[in-house]
Amino acid sequence: MICIPVVAQDNEEALKQMERAFPLADIVELRIDSIKQVNLKQLLSASREKVLVTNRKRDEGGYFTGEENARVDLLREAVILGADYVDMEMSTEKAFLKEIHETIEKYNHRTKLIVSHHDFNGTPAYTRLLDIYNECAEKGADIIKIVTFANLMEDNLVILQLVNYVKKLKRDIIAFCMGSKGRMSRVASPLFGSYLSFASLEAGAQSAPGQLTVKETREIDAILHHEK
Repeated sequence: MICIPVVAQDNEEALKQMERAFPLADIVELRIDSIKQVNLKQLLSASREKVLVTNRKRDEGGYFTGEENARVDLLREAVILGADYVDMEMSTEKAFLKEIHETIEKYNHRTKLIVSHHDFNGTPAYTRLLDIYNECAEKGADIIKIVTFANLMEDNLVILQLVNYVKKLKRDIIAFCMGSKGRMSRVASPLFGSYLSFASLEAGAQSAPGQLTVKETREIDAILHHEK
């Protein structure tokens, strides 16, 4: 599956991007941390495909500048309004994570919880990635997301090894490397069983370094799956 992130400054711009993204994506990610005075009810009511709501913390590459309880309250609102997925960082305090779990349970688990971890400096050793995976799993994740930065081409192999291991456990994982040297893992991770891949709506609209466009991703996917 391909997920297109919507990173907009206001609700009107977000609606326009969503309208363009829905025909091209399997899932649209609403990066509400970038939207001023976000109107979740308006945005989610406009949904025509599955929507992932992310309110990224600044220390993990996001834009949210308010108090932590306000950040989590917006994610709880997304659950109440019927978002298909919400993303919470592994580093989120236990009490706030509990609030999200309780809200998801109250609404009959119609929302899946992605527990995520981002490393913008590099790719840890495989044993450390396993520790991070286990910590995400212990926090009650439906889907685990681990994204690292590739300083070396070999870093792609480490993250792909993790994807391969987790799929053997029959768990859902999203994992790849950021950066120009990490593009290989963005292409290969779905082949190894990554739950989805992220692709920008167009060049210049990337939500993370090294992200391919949806056009590039579709073209590569077509080549890799072409059978004579």
